Amino acid sequence: MDRKEKSELVAALHEKFVEAGVVVVTHNNGLTVAEITALRRQIRDAGASFKVTKNRLTRLALAGTKFEGIGNLFTGPTAIAYSKDPVAAAKAVSNFAKGNDKLVILGGALGDNVLSVEGVQALATLPSLDELRAKLLGMIQTPATRIAGVLQAPGGQIARVISAKAKKDEAA
Repeated sequence: MDRKEKSELVAALHEKFVEAGVVVVTHNNGLTVAEITALRRQIRDAGASFKVTKNRLTRLALAGTKFEGIGNLFTGPTAIAYSKDPVAAAKAVSNFAKGNDKLVILGGALGDNVLSVEGVQALATLPSLDELRAKLLGMIQTPATRIAGVLQAPGGQIARVISAKAKKDEAA
């Protein structure tokens, strides 16, 4: 890699760090090509991205971003997972790491906050942004459905009483 390619890579990584909401740093020692491909697919499906990086260039790209505090995590064979959604990358990496011991989570950052391994795991247990939106929409729609049911109930009860009265009168 010549200097121009390195500077372009640093600039591209810097842009990704500026746009990201969360970054998770992992050790990927011993993962096969098939396992990395499966990991990338799983992360992509979650709405995040995964990149194997060069440590020195990544530390340069972190300069001037909100993720500067995680620069010390870049030692050894590292890779990063990042996303705009504050939960997507952490959840995808954590789920993959549960089934594969070769992927080790080193830590991460959520905005200016540096996260330990436990912090990343805790973040992974939270519902994603889309799940929260769905729950909120369900909570908003539920009261309207209940109100409609309550308003219809007295009319239905009156109709049943009148029907019973009419049947009683017919029988007599």
